[in-house]
Amino acid sequence: MIPKPFLKNLEDQKIVDAIQSAESKTSGEIRVFISDAEPADPLAGAKLQFERMEMTNTKDRNGVLIFVAPKARNFAIIGDEGVHAKCGEQFWRSIASEMTTHFKSGHFTDGIVHGVRAAGEVLGEHFPRGADDVNELPDRVEQG
Repeated sequence: MIPKPFLKNLEDQKIVDAIQSAESKTSGEIRVFISDAEPADPLAGAKLQFERMEMTNTKDRNGVLIFVAPKARNFAIIGDEGVHAKCGEQFWRSIASEMTTHFKSGHFTDGIVHGVRAAGEVLGEHFPRGADDVNELPDRVEQG
């Protein structure tokens, strides 16, 4: 992941559309954050950003964050305690591996969209959308 090509080629609307589509089948919340920092440990960076974005405030603790740090050439995908309890560590590794394949090919948007869709499928299985579901968190690509 080279920062300038990464950011230049990122198609925010395609990612937002994928988030909205995934969330239409679940009460879970999916967010994407593009970090300006260069964290040595992307998982630690993702956990910190997860807290900052108040993703632990969902009713069922079923938020998922895709955290990408182009300057550091790394990323992480994490879920809140409700999601993690349902799918386990291997699920996150599998999605990360698939996203890495896209990233290595320079298909940054596709990699993120793939992660969003995969997370949405698992959220839909374990946290189906109810008739009274409300969108608890914004559907957008955040950067900072």
